[in-house]
Amino acid sequence: MSWDDQVFRPGSVPPVPPPPSRPPTVGPPPPGATLRAVAAGLLNLTGLGLGYVLTGRWFRVVPCWVATGVLLLVAFPTDPDGVATGPVVGYVLVLVAAAVDGARIARRTAVGGSWRPVVAAGVGLVLLAAPAGGVVLYGSAQDEAVEQMLLDRLGESDRTVRAASGRTFDAARADYRSALAVYRDLGEQHAGSRAGKLVPERLNAYYEAVAAPYRQGRHCEAVAPLTYLRTVPDSIDPKLLGDLAGWPDGPLATSLYACGASKLGDSTVGSSGGELAELLRTFPGSAQAGKVGPAVSKKIAEQARAVSGSSPCPATETLRGLRASVASMPEESVSARAGEADRGIRNGMYACGVDQFKNKQFTEARKTLTEFATTYEKDRRGARARDIAIAAEIADDRPAAGKRLPPAGRPGGSRMELVISNDAPSGVEILYTGPVTGRVTLKACGSCKRYGTEVSGSVLACKAGGRSYPKVRLQLPAGEYHFLYKHGTGASANVDSYSSGSRVKPGYTYTSCTYVVESAYGLGLPSPSDPITFSPASSSQ
Repeated sequence: MSWDDQVFRPGSVPPVPPPPSRPPTVGPPPPGATLRAVAAGLLNLTGLGLGYVLTGRWFRVVPCWVATGVLLLVAFPTDPDGVATGPVVGYVLVLVAAAVDGARIARRTAVGGSWRPVVAAGVGLVLLAAPAGGVVLYGSAQDEAVEQMLLDRLGESDRTVRAASGRTFDAARADYRSALAVYRDLGEQHAGSRAGKLVPERLNAYYEAVAAPYRQGRHCEAVAPLTYLRTVPDSIDPKLLGDLAGWPDGPLATSLYACGASKLGDSTVGSSGGELAELLRTFPGSAQAGKVGPAVSKKIAEQARAVSGSSPCPATETLRGLRASVASMPEESVSARAGEADRGIRNGMYACGVDQFKNKQFTEARKTLTEFATTYEKDRRGARARDIAIAAEIADDRPAAGKRLPPAGRPGGSRMELVISNDAPSGVEILYTGPVTGRVTLKACGSCKRYGTEVSGSVLACKAGGRSYPKVRLQLPAGEYHFLYKHGTGASANVDSYSSGSRVKPGYTYTSCTYVVESAYGLGLPSPSDPITFSPASSSQ
């Protein structure tokens, strides 16, 4: 029978009822409720669900362990960026919910022994140090992870710089800039880190790597990287650089001078003045800038002497380049020295033309010497230059005329007369060289026409009765001559080399006639009479 069905007799003791299966939901909580609630809440805040253990709610412990395990999986291994906000917030909410729930349950659940809530509260307070200590330790681990990350970035940049130093600056420029950006970030944004404190030392190595061509004496290659290093203080805290900030100035001035001096007269420099002009603009008061003027004068003097040597043409071109580059120098005391090259260029042009003639470069010789005679009209060598240019023009079509230079002087002795007549409807310019050299021009024969064949021309040219032919009389010393006949515009020309009977002999007068033969294509082809005719001179013996 149930408790309610039992009948009690008067004077009998009623039996003790069994304990309830759960805390009462109404009525006052068991004694010590507040202490039990605090102890359970504190124990659940440890993340181990010990508050539920205190009250015997084992099935509620598992979610606490699961939440703590998930957080540990997310948090470890330690990442420099730490744990994401979402999991941390979620875990805190779980702990707070567990603490509130554990306190609620403990408030209405009696715990055997009055000492147990007190001990539980003490243990809870002690165990709370574990999560707090874990947070501290995790923060320390995270800081170390950040340090390692920064050191890794530093090491990667160091390797980039070392690899870049083995390439040309143009090829390595982008790598140098990326490495500098890392050094700047570490030194300015993470100055207190281990990596940040190493940045000044790394910048020394950086400058060493970039300036390697200068230290190896490759001054022309060093100009670009040293110029770049001068811009580094504009993009990084000068305090990180220290003395490095102004270091490139001296090496750059040295490299600009050494490279520019080695290129003096080089055709690649042009009118810009090259490295020497840059030196004068960038470091006008430097010791290296003071050396530019004397170096220019020395180089000009060397090349002026070289035009008298075996290679006058290259020496002359070098002098031209010197004059152009020196004239553009920003320092007046240097640019004024361009005039020192003028005399050497004048002598070089003449010597070059003569050398070209001797080397059978007749087209080049004619151009050079004609330019010389035109440019320097008052030079005493002008007439000689024109004679050699005439001989070169003839020799360009008749190589035999270029076996030797025309005589420098005019021979003495008797002279023979050569009368040249023009039986052509176009004017003709006649160039000749031999014991004497020159050129003459005959006007067009207005009433003359072209001949149909070479045969008719050779029979009839200059023999029409009553016709007046334009003619010229040359007084020639005896010797072998070569002639070039240039009709009309000079686009077509024919050489009479006189391979037979080409020698002008004393005691005779000579005549020659030029005429034009009509070709099958309607073109007028000039031709001299062949052979020249000669007759005893009135003064012959």
